[in-house]
Amino acid sequence: MIWPFKKFRKKIARIEINGLIAGSTRKKILDALKTVEERKFPALLLRIDSPGGTVGDSQEIYSALKRLSEKINIVASFGNISASGGVYVGMGAPHIVANPGTITGSIGVILRGNNLERLLDKIGVSFKVIKSGPYKDILGFDRELSDPEKDILQQMIDTSYMQFVQTVAEARNLEVDRVRSFADGRIFTGQQALELGVIDRLGTEEEARRWAAELAGLDPDKTECYTLEERKPLLSRLVGGTQLAPTVSGGMNWLEFELSHSGQPLWLYRP
Repeated sequence: MIWPFKKFRKKIARIEINGLIAGSTRKKILDALKTVEERKFPALLLRIDSPGGTVGDSQEIYSALKRLSEKINIVASFGNISASGGVYVGMGAPHIVANPGTITGSIGVILRGNNLERLLDKIGVSFKVIKSGPYKDILGFDRELSDPEKDILQQMIDTSYMQFVQTVAEARNLEVDRVRSFADGRIFTGQQALELGVIDRLGTEEEARRWAAELAGLDPDKTECYTLEERKPLLSRLVGGTQLAPTVSGGMNWLEFELSHSGQPLWLYRP
């Protein structure tokens, strides 16, 4: 039945992307985008406050936004920081607003493994590895990378990097060489992003909301936002989500993220 959703046709959907884009964040955002489409909202305000995340998760959210943008108006609002994977996701929105001092950019890919070989030698620990091929334990933490392994990983990073560059170039109608000139991992402000053509306007989230309303043919003074949020378990709502360690989206702390994603390509800015 369609009629129960008529009330949403005069409102703007609002989705927040906070923290690292990885794991449960991807599913939460994809589910929210599906809800926006099903309820036939005329516009979406996408608020991004993220330092980046994993390559695959960022690409899936970007692709979903691109598909949705063919049906409704989407405006992305970059908050305090929308860098690396946050930028990639934002490219799925045809219209982008950022504050003058927003930290953005960091267009690039990083892969980092942990080499504990010297520490293991000191404590007398070694590993016996049986493997099916010479590269099956690539980025193993108990040894240094070989030169062929470095070449393999660099080629993988270069391929992922070009995917990023081409996405920005296509989304922002820029030449690939132009994007490459500033897509060297550097961060820049919202003001600089405007000058580079990465965003469309400088402004607050409120100004982004008004723009979304105008694009949808709604009165910006009267149109409300409907924020789609993941419903928390009853216990979490009663006692709060207190964490003892700094966390990212999905309740994962920084150390846990580092360990679980070691050796995985990341679109990630780390201050």
